Amino acid sequence: MDKRTIAVIGSGISGLATAWLLREHHSVTLFEADTRLGGHSHTVTVDEDDRQVAIDTGFMVFNRPNYPLLYGLFEHLGIASHPTDMSFSVSLDRGRLEYAGTGLRTLFAQPGHLVSPGFLGMLRDIVRFNRLAHALLESSVPVSRSLEAFLRQHRFGRRFRDHYLYPMAAAIWSCPRERVGQFPASSFARFFANHGLLDLRDRPTWRTPVGGASVYVDRLAADLAGRVRRGMPVQAVRRTADGVLVQVAGRAPQRFDQVVLACHADQARRILIDAQPAERALLGCVAYQPNRVLLHRDARLMPRRRSVWSSWNYLGQTDVTDEAAVSVTYWMNSLQRLGTPNDYFVSLNPLREPHDASVVAELSYSHPVFDGASMELPQRLRAVQGRDGVWYCGAWTGYGFHEDGLRSAVQVAQALGATIPWLPQLQASERLLPRWRSAAQRSDAA
Repeated sequence: MDKRTIAVIGSGISGLATAWLLREHHSVTLFEADTRLGGHSHTVTVDEDDRQVAIDTGFMVFNRPNYPLLYGLFEHLGIASHPTDMSFSVSLDRGRLEYAGTGLRTLFAQPGHLVSPGFLGMLRDIVRFNRLAHALLESSVPVSRSLEAFLRQHRFGRRFRDHYLYPMAAAIWSCPRERVGQFPASSFARFFANHGLLDLRDRPTWRTPVGGASVYVDRLAADLAGRVRRGMPVQAVRRTADGVLVQVAGRAPQRFDQVVLACHADQARRILIDAQPAERALLGCVAYQPNRVLLHRDARLMPRRRSVWSSWNYLGQTDVTDEAAVSVTYWMNSLQRLGTPNDYFVSLNPLREPHDASVVAELSYSHPVFDGASMELPQRLRAVQGRDGVWYCGAWTGYGFHEDGLRSAVQVAQALGATIPWLPQLQASERLLPRWRSAAQRSDAA
């Protein structure tokens, strides 16, 4: 493939990786609306005991079995990481009900759980759900069947749903409990199975980057020196007979041979002004959940019992609707092994406001939320990928996580002629590349 001019729009994991992989093969320009690169990889530095401590507020953890591309990229870049604790707790109604899954002591942190029919029934339902979810993956249940319908059919208890499964899923996907029930049951079971959440043993070892996620962002950005345009929001992308025009606010349109939309699906839909019906349908099938994030030191946003404190802590109220935003507090001392005398927390949509003096930073993120319609996304993506020089990548093309964003970047970069230095063979991309490469060749010939 001849050397082409390529614009990459968005500097999250997908955009950064796409631009980085293509940099030696094409003339690449990376556009980012913000002055900061990295998207959900956002590390905040705090001063603690005469030293600077890096604390992540978005992307935090990965593991080798479920994040093979990210693991390989970090190894290739020399990004150090260390094991982390991925314990999980539930705290309802400011401590009225609390438990954690790290052992019998935390599971029965409230002695009453030992004789509570509801709590013991929830534990039995956990075992039964894990068994039935494994069986579901071996069955021919329609993909569109919802998790809520699956739970009703098998008569799972309300406590299992509201005190275990929905809190855990809401914490994982940063979405309201109501959206969890809309997930396709088979996809939900597959994700839980792949991440070892359906088994009590042999779970993967999770890791976190030493120095925070900004380390890998800075490394990729350094290799793109001179090709990054920060603080340049793209307002419009439009195809023409001799290329694709990219319009940045306050500047003349710039022509490129290819454009990679590595932003959120709703953002791509807004700026691609000549999107075809199939493209509008693709980009419109992913909804986003806005989430408010606070980095702080207020322990009131943790479980009331210190013995229950975990890396992930779901905080809920039984008198709020399922549509309410999920509230989760991450204990960063545990997740990132901070080694600081003060505790630091990252709270997502806090139920109460932390003390003003404890707040270090306030941010906002939007996370993709999936339902039955979004499960048709892979087929829709294949149909439009690379059409007339426009490509799509992002975490929204998969389950919404860092590995999904990187996987989509790898697939687009391979289709545009790049090689992957740490993992040249990728099974998922092999299924997509013949169509994608044909699209790239058609664009080159145009």
